[in-house]
Amino acid sequence: MQGRRVSRARSTLRADLTVLALVGALLLAALGAGGISLYQQVYSPSAFVGRYLDLLAAGRAADALRVPGVSVDLASHSGVGLDSTASEALLRTSALAPLTDYEVTSEEHEEGAYRVRAVYRAGGVSGASTFEIVQDGWIGVVPNWRFARSPLAEILLTVRGADAFAVNGFDLERGQVSEKGAEADPLAPLHMLVFTPGAYSVTVDTAVAATPGVRVLADTPLGRTPVDVQAMPTEKFTELVQQKVEEFLTACATQEVLLPTACPFGLEVSNRLGDGTAPKWSIIRQPVVTIEPDGAGWWIPPTDALAHIDVTIKSVFDGSEREVSEDVPFQVDGTIGILPDGTASIRVGSPAGG
Repeated sequence: MQGRRVSRARSTLRADLTVLALVGALLLAALGAGGISLYQQVYSPSAFVGRYLDLLAAGRAADALRVPGVSVDLASHSGVGLDSTASEALLRTSALAPLTDYEVTSEEHEEGAYRVRAVYRAGGVSGASTFEIVQDGWIGVVPNWRFARSPLAEILLTVRGADAFAVNGFDLERGQVSEKGAEADPLAPLHMLVFTPGAYSVTVDTAVAATPGVRVLADTPLGRTPVDVQAMPTEKFTELVQQKVEEFLTACATQEVLLPTACPFGLEVSNRLGDGTAPKWSIIRQPVVTIEPDGAGWWIPPTDALAHIDVTIKSVFDGSEREVSEDVPFQVDGTIGILPDGTASIRVGSPAGG
């Protein structure tokens, strides 16, 4: 009987040990699965990219710049492909467009680096970007990561017809972002750093010029994207130029000479003026001014106008005099430059006979 009890006890023990081993195996499997899940969600290259996108979506530009591998010292890293003088003016919260519907879709390991692809909507525009991630040491028993290639990019922005503009509603002036300051060439591209991913809309809205905007999607880390914005004259500016041209021509008409100085109209005669008389000019049809872009400024295309002269002409042959009352057609053109203080310098074209 005692032998049977011992045998029975041993069978029970074996069964208990088997159950314990099975439970242990299940616990180890659960811990392994949990560890893998935790790694994917928190410690993987994909999670690293996801946290970077979280910061951009939250508008935390300063924190995004502190993510390892984002900031680049352009002065000492000229080989990254970005201009060494590029402005950081757009690396701020107020210049970010909304980033939504972002998701990491793949992660591939090759040659010691991970390529992480993400899709998103930036400023309402759908896009996709691929980021290169490498390990950057350890934090305890988990890996640390950084961008192997900075997710910053560069916009080469040319704004024609205005020195003031806005990017995603953030106001800027050419002199603020150009390395040459107030001496900046108005036709030279402005080098500006931006975040990838990001949508950037450039608009002009001044008293002189305006544009509905040009939008560009920065979707390639260290990419360089040219953006050309042509501002167009506002209705108010066109009205002002019309007024100034009319005032100029009216002033020309006050000159009591056949060829008013520096004016686009005049009358050439082979005889002489009558004794004691002076020409009387008037503008009977003012030009209808239009304004078109001309490089960094504007120009007034040739426009028809009509002057009138009343004058007495004396013949050099017999001394006889005759009254002349004549319409004199002419054309007006000109150039318009924008001065550093934002005012316009209007120069009406060549004078008559010039």
